[in-house]
Order: sequence, then structure tokens, then C-alpha cells
Amino acid sequence: MNIARIGVDLAKQVFQVHGVDRTEKVLVRRQLRRSQMLDYFSKLTPCLIGMEACGSAHYWARELSKLGHEVRLMAPQFVKPYVKSGKNDVNDAEAICEAVGRPNMRFVAIKTAEQQVIQAEHRIRARLIKSRTALSNEIRGLLAEFGIVVATSIGRLRKALPELLEDGENGLSGSFRVLLAGLGEELRALDDSIAAFDARIAQTAREDDRIRRLLEVEGIGPVTASALVTAVGNGTQFNSGRDMSAWLGLTPRQYSSGGKNRLGGISKRGDKYMRMLLIHGARAALNAAKNKEDGRSRWVKSLAARRNKNIATVALANKNARIAWSILSRGESYKKAA
Repeated sequence: MNIARIGVDLAKQVFQVHGVDRTEKVLVRRQLRRSQMLDYFSKLTPCLIGMEACGSAHYWARELSKLGHEVRLMAPQFVKPYVKSGKNDVNDAEAICEAVGRPNMRFVAIKTAEQQVIQAEHRIRARLIKSRTALSNEIRGLLAEFGIVVATSIGRLRKALPELLEDGENGLSGSFRVLLAGLGEELRALDDSIAAFDARIAQTAREDDRIRRLLEVEGIGPVTASALVTAVGNGTQFNSGRDMSAWLGLTPRQYSSGGKNRLGGISKRGDKYMRMLLIHGARAALNAAKNKEDGRSRWVKSLAARRNKNIATVALANKNARIAWSILSRGESYKKAA
């Protein structure tokens, strides 16, 4: 069979394959078990293979690339318009095969195993932080039932817990003190786990030249820099810094029609975690700019005065994303504004 293009609908155990030749004639429409995938594709002449960028997609992209195939991943929302009729595995595989052949299709860069390891670290760390926030809110809520209000700050809560346990005049019963002590130990355990992940990320930052160069940008720390490298690699899949900023959802959403351009708030598309890190870093950089007089600091302070701090923060996050693209894609170092 002279197959030119294949669409693969990924799943946990059963995969749907749809292949066509150069005249768009359907040559393959079949199911494959997970154990049959590599054996089947190893017997095919190298061709173009399309898949949605979903769970396990990067693994299969790496494995099929080793067999000599050209593998391209696409965001599911870009494949959806090509689905004919109802949704099922057969139609999905056909839509993927059709979409991957479009000349203007946007593709997702294939992550290396090392990138996915760092990405796993970030995801686990984010889950631990979410759990710590939930636990601290639970502790404050339980204390409020006994008339004790602790300020909304994890640092203040850490400081308050030992004092509350030692204070014999605050009206807390012995049984509740036991519960409170257990919650305090759980909070400390989460702190220790998060600190361990922070140390791992910091170690990765010291070993990777790309991350070290990103750290020179005000508003980008080790966590943000390593997350950026994990998410976009060298950034060469984007034609410009604005394209990467748009992918991160930091550019205005358009409502344009009939020659009238209407721009709203940021689109909030793409990687939510990465956008959050850039905005938090930009907020810290904006606060630090109060005591600086370089060109970048003057610009962001002027913007904050004319508009408001939130707009200035997002604008600075947008600028940092563009600078990060330039650093990663061109191998440059950051040049600080005079």
C-alpha cells in the first residue's frame, strides 16, 4: 500500500487508523490494539501521521518518529471542524487525517521525554499548592467556628497554629486541639513537599542554559523559566513573539466584523498555568519597579498610572512572553533597558 497520510485517533487500548494515498483514496480504515501499534507502523513506508495533542500523544509521536514517519500533533479544537456527521472513532480518525494535510494547519511541537519529566514536576507541585491552599482554608474555617479568626495568609497561619495550641485560655477543647495539631502536621508536610519540588526546579534551572538566560528577565523566576522551556522548548514553532503571546492567551480577544475592529480583554486561551506564572511574575516586577528608573520600569509605571495596575501587569506579562520567545528561539541573552 502506498499510503501518503494517516490519521490516528488515540485511546487507552483501541486505536482507530485512517489512511489515504496521494489521490485521497482511502486505503486503510481499521482498529489497532495498543500492542499492535509499533509493529503495524514499522512495516509501513514512512508517511505523514497526524494525531490530536492529547494524553500519550507525545509518547507515540516520539516512537513513530523513530520508525521514520513524519508525525504532527494538532490541538483538538482545530480538528473538530473536519468531523463529518456524528462523533465516533472512525469519523475522528478521518477528520484527523484530513486536518493534518491542510497547508495552513497549526501544529503542536513534540515534547521530549525530559520536557515531560519537568512538566510532571510542575503539575505535581501545582497540585500540592492547591491542596495546601484548601487545607489552610479548612483550618481557618474550623477555627472561625470557635470565634478565632486568622488572617488570610499561609505565613500567618503557620505562625498562629503553635500559639493557639499553647494558649490554654482560648476556649479550645482538648479533642479539638488534637485535630488542630494533626492539621498543622499535614500543613508542614505539604510545605516540605513543595520545598522539595522547588529545590528540584532550581537545580534544573542551574543546569539548563536556556533557563539561566530567561532568569535575567525581571518577572521571570526559576519556576516560570523552567515551565516556559517545558511548554515551548526553543519556541521555533512560533513565527514571532506575538504568536507565542497569543498562544498563551495574553493578547486581546477580537470581536471584529464589517471592517470594524473591536478588541476586548485578553483571550485567556492556551496554557492557563503558564499564563498564571507570567502574570504573577509581572505583578512582582511591577511592585519592584517603583524604586527603579530604567526605561522598562518607567514604561510600566507610566502605564499603571494612566490605566491601572492590572492592565499594566498583563501588558508586562505580554512583553515578558515576547522577550522569552526571542531569547529561546534566537539563542540571545536579555539586554536590560537603559
